[in-house]
Amino acid sequence: MRGHFRAFSFVDRIASVEGALSVRGHYAIPTEVEVFPASLVSEAVGQLAAWAAMAAVDFSHRPVAGIAGKIELLSPVRPGQVLDLVVELESVDKEAVGYSGSAHAGGVPVIRLSDCVGPMLPVEDFDDPQLVRDRFHLLRADGLPPGGFGGLPLIGVDHYGGEWGDSTQAVLQVPMGAPFFDDHFPRRHVFPGTLLMHGNLQIAAILAAEVSSVAAEGAWVPRVVSDVKLRTFISPGEALDLKATRTRLSETELEVTVESRIGPRLIGSAKILFVREVSS
Repeated sequence: MRGHFRAFSFVDRIASVEGALSVRGHYAIPTEVEVFPASLVSEAVGQLAAWAAMAAVDFSHRPVAGIAGKIELLSPVRPGQVLDLVVELESVDKEAVGYSGSAHAGGVPVIRLSDCVGPMLPVEDFDDPQLVRDRFHLLRADGLPPGGFGGLPLIGVDHYGGEWGDSTQAVLQVPMGAPFFDDHFPRRHVFPGTLLMHGNLQIAAILAAEVSSVAAEGAWVPRVVSDVKLRTFISPGEALDLKATRTRLSETELEVTVESRIGPRLIGSAKILFVREVSS
């Protein structure tokens, strides 16, 4: 498990825990990676929430997958920056955790999550509970040096059809093996929901590029991902059918609904709000 706590871990240090419900942490984005997309910033906030939730139940259970009411994409980040992470646990027990959170880089707001809920499942189903406990105490003490994450994995998202300006479709092929599976998770490999989010943002951007608007200037920029639901675990080797559909359009805003299926079965969905912005 060479990638355990490294290949897909985005919390280097847990700086403070106040009353077990308010948690602050940091993550240094490696300088060697080419990009660090918004989906991975969201993952960093979610991982800090997971550490706090696991500690609150003495590492017997952990959150896996779930729902997010609203994810605001406020500003991009770049390699070499340090993410300052904040999470507020609104409720936590062995059934579920509810939380909100945010990330800043250089004092600039990057992402904000609200109304998030993760079902709690036994830690031992996914990882060694003692190793997880030891890692938490290390993060609470001196933390870890930057590095470990080798960059966004190559995951094929192949656009194959749709109706121009109204919908677009693609297949996302989950690899049978990838470094992040050593970290997500050692005892049960699960494709990260945030990488599905990344794929959905990609096909939604293809559709946005096709959509015309009354406004002649500017580009569609994704600003809010809402009503995010992931209904099942995604296993290695799965082929996911992704579809993005235009649901609302005005001069300044475009709303796209994205759905993910395995065969006929709906496994995930979300709404993405694009705003037309003019570069200065």
